[in-house]
Amino acid sequence: MTTARGALLAVLASGAASLLATPAQAEDREYCPQRPGLGTPACTIAPGRISVETALTDWTLDTSPEERSDVIEAGETIVRIGVSNGIEAQVGFTPFGRSRKRDTATGDIAVVSGVGDVQLGVKANLMNPDGDGLSIAVEPFVTLPTGRHDVGAGDWGAGFVVPVNYDLSDTVNLEVTSEVDAAVNDSGSGRHFAALEVVGVQVAVTQALNAIVEGAVRRDDDPSGKTTQVYASSALAWRVSNHLQLDLGAIAGLNAAASRIELYWGISRRF
Repeated sequence: MTTARGALLAVLASGAASLLATPAQAEDREYCPQRPGLGTPACTIAPGRISVETALTDWTLDTSPEERSDVIEAGETIVRIGVSNGIEAQVGFTPFGRSRKRDTATGDIAVVSGVGDVQLGVKANLMNPDGDGLSIAVEPFVTLPTGRHDVGAGDWGAGFVVPVNYDLSDTVNLEVTSEVDAAVNDSGSGRHFAALEVVGVQVAVTQALNAIVEGAVRRDDDPSGKTTQVYASSALAWRVSNHLQLDLGAIAGLNAAASRIELYWGISRRF
């Protein structure tokens, strides 16, 4: 009886030690939000941790000879949940979006507002989940049409992302993100092929401040017209503490097919 009781106590003690050890192990991994920028980091959230990353405000301006379009999104959020050492689950959603389009010929204005779409994904790191050295991951995702068209896509979509990061030095990191999508047609129904390639450099200006500069090319084979869009992006990320980051950034379209400009700022918090 005493032996059985001792064995039971040993098992309970071992289980308690494991539970207590999880936060400590998670604490050792440096916080790596996916914000800001166009690219995706290859690092994953440590098991037992949750990261909530929110674009407080995101404004995009697009112009063409036919119309001017302004899109404002507030509270666009991705929640990343550490499942294992190299795997995290992701849930993204936009609680509010507003699209305003003005016809340049007639002056007519159309405004649509409401909630956006939901995105579900999984990131699996294949090498160095903390992001140090050479880090590689794969990230499949799907989008669910929970929002109205012009705020949301209007139909379901899917994609596959491969982020690769490499430390060039103690302060400079090279980031490459490749993505292929079954993107929703502009009509709001059906899908087409799209691809995105992002190359960027992240520089640690100080221990708390990082600067990111990126270039991106997106190919979009929408049935209404195939386009190649070219972008340049810059952003700053300020690590307020080990669990809190603030950011701001700008994305500029470099050719006629790309959106004119996008401005955003946001916050990331690890729990």
